[in-house]
Amino acid sequence: MAQAQFHTSEDGLLRFDLVAAAQRVKLGNRDANLLTYNGQVPGPRLEAKPGDTVQIRFTNRLSQPTNLHYHGLHIPPTGTGDNVFLEILPGEGHTYEFQIPQNHPAGTFWYHPHYHGLVAEQLFGGLAGLFVVRGELDEMPAIKAAQEAFLVLKDFALDRSGNIPNPGHMAQMTGRIGDLLTANGQFNPSLEIPSGGLLRLRLLNASTSRFFWLSLEEHPFHLIATDGGAIASPIALNDLVLAPGERVEVLVQGNQAPRPYRLLNQPFNPAQGMMGGGMMGGGMMGRGMMGGSPNRGTTETVATLTYNGAIAPLSLPTQLMAVEPLPEPQTTRQFTLNHGMGMVFLINGQAFDHSRIDTQVALNTVEDWEIVNTGTMAHPFHVHTNKFQIISRNGQPAPYAAWKDVVLVSPGETVRIRMPFRDYTGKTVYHCHVLDHEDRGMMGTLDIQPA
Repeated sequence: MAQAQFHTSEDGLLRFDLVAAAQRVKLGNRDANLLTYNGQVPGPRLEAKPGDTVQIRFTNRLSQPTNLHYHGLHIPPTGTGDNVFLEILPGEGHTYEFQIPQNHPAGTFWYHPHYHGLVAEQLFGGLAGLFVVRGELDEMPAIKAAQEAFLVLKDFALDRSGNIPNPGHMAQMTGRIGDLLTANGQFNPSLEIPSGGLLRLRLLNASTSRFFWLSLEEHPFHLIATDGGAIASPIALNDLVLAPGERVEVLVQGNQAPRPYRLLNQPFNPAQGMMGGGMMGGGMMGRGMMGGSPNRGTTETVATLTYNGAIAPLSLPTQLMAVEPLPEPQTTRQFTLNHGMGMVFLINGQAFDHSRIDTQVALNTVEDWEIVNTGTMAHPFHVHTNKFQIISRNGQPAPYAAWKDVVLVSPGETVRIRMPFRDYTGKTVYHCHVLDHEDRGMMGTLDIQPA
């Protein structure tokens, strides 16, 4: 299958020129006027290794201010790092330069705009690309032997002229959703696996507000990594839910009769309030979720898996990477998510204000954050700079340990996360990753102070 061009570090340096510009591109078979990185949707895939220096010379050729967020990377939130407070004006440029820590986990990360007030519009327009860190997980024999494929999942909306229509008020409340479902900018691309082989499928939900509920006909997913990298051992799932911003890696076994199999998405949008009562309860665990099998009548095909050739059967790995247990927290905080009057979304009753520090923490501490959703829409909660572990959902312990940077909090839910603040001081943010909600106030400023 056609993968986006990718650029990898050489001799410890990833140096790359990145240009954001409006451009007419092919979206599947349609002509579309989109926002692109280097003229393509999704943007180029960037690959680096722990210890590498990254130097991205960024140019803004959009008609609006913008900037870049390196989603999930543990790098400085200030200066030339993952600085979301930067304003890069039309026609201007900025050089991002940072080092990926020596102990950074391998994983599937991404980059996208983060200029407050324009995030939803710019991401919906097409601005997103993968940022992959290669490391220990990639060197495991069973993982190395697998065939690798990346799927950047993203919806678009186009009018007859190929322009993105104005979303209107309702869509900005519930989150804008497009009717064109793409994987790597294509409609129903093909994935390949040899009989007996393993496919390592790396999935990113790069949508502004659309949730995915995915299953692969007659093939379970074997979850091996979440947002922040590998889990301890594979977990078999019949389906999985990806909220906006979430990533997973799964292994698929080529052990069925060689014919085409569809990767299916059951459309639903929990951001628009509950449908069917409590269906999002399992987070990513997925088993028997949402009342049994998808209604095939409304299911969309995201991609198609075909068999090609045969190899001696590969077995699934039994052990992956230990997930470090975190010590008891020094502090517990509560964050309440809800919407206010009109088109505004709030955290602890307040809309985002650039001039205010909402939460101050100390470096080298561990905190528990209780995220409480008292509203009627689902909110995927994302924290920049440091990743976390989900401890419990409505008081029920998390079924397995995993590193995350986005956690879905459904209406009525309380989710407890545990987060270590490591390596970097300075100002960063936390917010809802339904990006219309973020742009309309559901974001807070986090100040990490020296110990």
